[in-house]
Amino acid sequence: MDIKLKIGQRIKSLRKQNGLSQESLAYKAEVDRTYVTDVENGRRNVSVEILERLIIALEVSFSDFFNAKDFKK
Repeated sequence: MDIKLKIGQRIKSLRKQNGLSQESLAYKAEVDRTYVTDVENGRRNVSVEILERLIIALEVSFSDFFNAKDFKK
C-alpha cells in the first residue's frame, strides 16, 4: 500500500475516533478542509509540517501515530 494512503487512512481513523469532522480537524490544524479530504484519500503528498499540525490536532504523539499496524511490516 502507498505511504500516502496509509497516512491518510490513519488520519481518518483517528479523526473518527475523536469524533471530529473533516472541517473541525482542518480548523484545529489550520489547513483547508479540502486538503484534509485529499490527505485522507491519499491524493496529497503531505509535508512534515502539515503532518505535525494534523497529529497535534488529533491529540496523539508522532510515535503513537506511526505505531499503528498499518505502518508495521
